[in-house]
Amino acid sequence: MKKQFTKTCIAFAAVAVVALFGGCKPQDEHGEAAGHDQAKAGAEDHSGHAHAKAAAPVKDEHAGHNHGAGEQGEAKPHVVVKDGVAMCTEHGVPEATCAICKPDLAGKLKPGESLQVRLPSTNSTTLVGVRTALPETGAIADGIECVAEVSFNQNKLAQIAAPVSGIVQTVDVDLGSAVEEKQTVAKIWSASIAEAVAKAVLAHQTMERERKLRADRVTSVASLQEAEATHRAACQQLRTLGFTEQQIDEMGCKPEEQVLMEVRAPFAGEIVERMAVRGSLVEVGRPLFTVVDHSTVWAMLQVPESALERVRVGQAVELRVDSLPGRLFAGKLTWISPAVDEHTRMARARAEFANPDRLLKDKMFATARILTRQETAALLVPLAAVQHVEGKPFVFVWQAADLFDARAVQLGAKHNGRLEVLAGLKPQEAVAISHAFAIKSAMLMSRLGAGCADD
Repeated sequence: MKKQFTKTCIAFAAVAVVALFGGCKPQDEHGEAAGHDQAKAGAEDHSGHAHAKAAAPVKDEHAGHNHGAGEQGEAKPHVVVKDGVAMCTEHGVPEATCAICKPDLAGKLKPGESLQVRLPSTNSTTLVGVRTALPETGAIADGIECVAEVSFNQNKLAQIAAPVSGIVQTVDVDLGSAVEEKQTVAKIWSASIAEAVAKAVLAHQTMERERKLRADRVTSVASLQEAEATHRAACQQLRTLGFTEQQIDEMGCKPEEQVLMEVRAPFAGEIVERMAVRGSLVEVGRPLFTVVDHSTVWAMLQVPESALERVRVGQAVELRVDSLPGRLFAGKLTWISPAVDEHTRMARARAEFANPDRLLKDKMFATARILTRQETAALLVPLAAVQHVEGKPFVFVWQAADLFDARAVQLGAKHNGRLEVLAGLKPQEAVAISHAFAIKSAMLMSRLGAGCADD
C-alpha cells in the first residue's frame, strides 16, 4: 500500500509539471504587455492587497526555456549580471534565489526566508487550479489528542446495601427512578432488629420503673444509673441501624407492631442498578441498588508518554463522541497517573465534564483533546496551503501571476483543518491555498530532469 501511495504521488507530481509546462506558450511581440495585464488582474483578484513585485525577466529575443544557439550560433548564458545582480535568464529571478535552479537551498532556509518559483506562463496557475487567499486571523488552541472512555463520576456513585440480614418486605423504586437524598428505597424485616427493639423497649420500661422507685427512695442511685446506661446502649444500637429518636420512642409505645428497617438513598440521583427483589432473603452488606448522580461524568484518557511533559492538572479538555456528531463537551483535567503502562507507553488521566442533558453515557468511547496553549489572534492557513520540502514547512506566497515565493514558515497548533503560522508570514500576504503541490512540483522539477538547460 505504501509503495502504491508513493507511485501515486510521483505520478501526480509528473502530471502537475506537465500541466504547468503545457500552459507555456512563446510570447509574441505583445507578450510582455499581456503578462502585465494578467499580473494586474491577479492583483485585483486579491481585493487590493499589496504584493511584492517580482524581478523582471531579462529580455531575450529567443523567448523560451531551452537556451540553444543564437542567430550567430552562440550559446546563450544561463546567468547574466544586471544592475549588479546575477540573474537567472531562464526564470527571470535572481540566480541566488531561483528555487527551480537550486531547490536544495530550501533545506537551509529559516522561517521568513524564501526562494522564488517562476512558473512557465501567467496562466499556469489557472490550468492546474491554484487558488490564493489571505491567511485568516482567529482563535486556535494547541492540544494533545487522546483516546478516552466515558465513565460515571465515582464520587457520585454509590451502592445501597442491606444494613442488616433479613427479608425484603417492599421495593419502593425501580430502574431509572429519580430519588432524593434520604428517600426510602426499600424496607427489610430482620430478626436482629426485632430483638434490638425489644431490648430497647425493655430497657426503657426498666429505666422508668427505677426512676419511680428512686423518687420514693425505694431503690438506690446505683440501680437507677445502671438502668439508664442499659437504656442508652439499647437506643444507640438502634440509632446505628438508622432509627431516629422519634422512631425509637414510637416503638416503645407500640411494642406489638412489626418493625421494618428502611433502606435510604445516600444522595439524590438515579437508580441505575436494581438487585432487590421483594420477599428475598438478603445478607448484611449485600447490594440492593446502585444510585448515581450523572450531572457530571468522568472521561478516562490515555496520554502518550511523549506528551506528558506538557500536561498539567487543571488544563481544559475538549471531548467529542462519535455517536454525538457536532457536539463538543468542555471539561478540566483532574488527575494524571504517576505511572506509564509498560506495554502501551500511555499514562492514564481523568477529566471531569458537566452532563446536564445526560447525553454522555457510561462506557462511551470518545476522543479527547487536552488544550496546552490557546491563542485568540493566530495567523491561520488551510492544511493544503502548507507543503514540506527537505522536511521543512513552506507556503507559496503570491508575487505575480507567474511568480511565487517559496517561504519557509514556523508552524504552531493544528486543528479543524487549519494550521497556525507562528513565523514567516504576514497577514497581508496571499498564499496558495489549493493545489499548492503543483507549485512545489514546479519548484522541484529539476529533480525530475526538467531543470535549467545548462544543468
